[in-house]
Amino acid sequence: MPVRTALDMLHANRASAGQVPNALMAQYYAQRANPATGAGLIVTEATQISPEGQGYLDTPGLFNSAQVAGWRRVTDAVHAEGGRIVVQLWHVGRISHVSLQPGGVAPLSSTATPAKTKTFIAGGFAEVSTPRALRTDEIPGVVAQYRRAAELAIEAGFDGVEVHGANGYLIEQFLRDTINDRTDAYGGSIENRARFLIEVMQAVTGAIGGGRTGLRLSPVTPANDAGIDSQAQQLFEHVGRQLAPLKLAFVHVVEGATGGPRDNAPFDYAALRVAFGAPWMVNNGYTRTMALDAVASGGADLVAFGKPFISNPDLGRRLRENAPLNELRPALLYGGGAEGYTDYPFLGAAA
Repeated sequence: MPVRTALDMLHANRASAGQVPNALMAQYYAQRANPATGAGLIVTEATQISPEGQGYLDTPGLFNSAQVAGWRRVTDAVHAEGGRIVVQLWHVGRISHVSLQPGGVAPLSSTATPAKTKTFIAGGFAEVSTPRALRTDEIPGVVAQYRRAAELAIEAGFDGVEVHGANGYLIEQFLRDTINDRTDAYGGSIENRARFLIEVMQAVTGAIGGGRTGLRLSPVTPANDAGIDSQAQQLFEHVGRQLAPLKLAFVHVVEGATGGPRDNAPFDYAALRVAFGAPWMVNNGYTRTMALDAVASGGADLVAFGKPFISNPDLGRRLRENAPLNELRPALLYGGGAEGYTDYPFLGAAA
């Protein structure tokens, strides 16, 4: 059975001024778009839904007309190759720095407690800034930003969106009791902590339909000082049951610690899959053998690859043929130009 692959793009930090996608990015995605050699589905790098949603230097946005035009160049290039592409909608919350925020103000979060982690700004890595907790009356405005970004995604030619609810960013800052210290309707109980995510997903699917909306989750990753929720299984199964009626296009789950051990904490992913009842995409350290087994056994409908797809634009073909992979050049992952981005070689002509 062939591997059903998705490209899960890491931050490349190569957007142009104004957080606008550019021609180099269009070339990158187009290289990986042909379903015969590349990805069956492309999930873009995380893309901020508002100026306040930015947490890293030179990441792309999707909240104004210039960004829509830039992304249209990307989607047109992908579709010309026969590919399909969804944009990952992102708000970093407290994983940001005042130098990246409009007016140099504090980042927004569920909490006023800073994360013990770093981000990338002009000049290099720096400790994230102390956030400001969103007022209850401000939360509907952020939900509306997700909805508007989804509408702009369709205008930009995307086949759909993936809401980024993973890796300790804003949505998880509401979800997890290790971060959320609120005493309003968005804090305390599982039902309250899940409220923000549920409202976001209802808004997005209300705008573009559940069939064009995916969700990324990472139930037990400690990424970005997220900690592990004291009732992680109950929390995420509650989310699944609440969102199941939306009939999502897919759920994209990071198993274990993002980019790290897959067994860092116990979690029943099969039970979560039942709760959602949606097409299931798995992620985190999958090899060819693991991916084949996951799909053949029915454990997953789709397997996402990140770093291997960066260094292998024809990863789909290489996996099918069990061909050697290009080695990644980690020093060139973030920022820069074509080197380490669009200059990785393809396999030679098929025999």
